[in-house]
Amino acid sequence: MTTPVRCTECEGRGWKIVTRRGHVAASGLGLAASTQEDCLYCAGPADTPQEGFEWEIRILGEGGEMPGPGGWSAFQATSMDQLRTAMRGMPREISIKGSIRHKFYDFGAGENAWAQREIFLAYVDPAGAVRFERVS
Repeated sequence: MTTPVRCTECEGRGWKIVTRRGHVAASGLGLAASTQEDCLYCAGPADTPQEGFEWEIRILGEGGEMPGPGGWSAFQATSMDQLRTAMRGMPREISIKGSIRHKFYDFGAGENAWAQREIFLAYVDPAGAVRFERVS
């Protein structure tokens, strides 16, 4: 499924992986040199977390939504706890909503190869508890 190519950036210590489907499509268009190659030795996806959960609080106001606190965790439960703690720490008189996005690295998809999808919405109920709703 892949074609190994010696990497020139790390003096041949690593192999670049070229996805065959992308290579065939690029060859058909005469753009084979522009296919995506990722070295398995150089700094890149191997040195960064492959997936994580990003949480964010949005402050709802008269002028629309404004960004509030946010964070990142490698674990969904930790991300939910951090969001819950941050939402409880916000002043009660302002209207807020929270969200959690699952972000993952899509190997071979380009320089900014992070894909994401929203998995939870959060809000504070009248009793002061943070409630989560799964996004389908």
